[in-house]
Amino acid sequence: MAATTPLPPLVHPERGEMTVEAVLRALADPVRLAIVRQLAVADCELSCGAFDVPVTKSTLTHHLAILRQAGVLAGRQDGTTRLNSLRRTDLDALFPGLLDGVLAAPR
Repeated sequence: MAATTPLPPLVHPERGEMTVEAVLRALADPVRLAIVRQLAVADCELSCGAFDVPVTKSTLTHHLAILRQAGVLAGRQDGTTRLNSLRRTDLDALFPGLLDGVLAAPR
């Protein structure tokens, strides 16, 4: 039986490293905004396969990485499943009203 290589840890910025420019840049893409909206409605962790977006699996992975690197999402590995959650507490503390305003905008 071959040994499996562990997945690299997911990198997230600390709260103090998050910038409004990076967050807005990440949210500017319609697919990424759809991901964030789905997480906000679910109000829980979602696996990568749970998102309803019109992109390939590899493109979804790219969008999730951009959101994670901006600090919008947190990701964690649970066995072979990658779970994603919205960093609402951090976003609301740093940029009050920003996330609510973005989510309330017409589609």
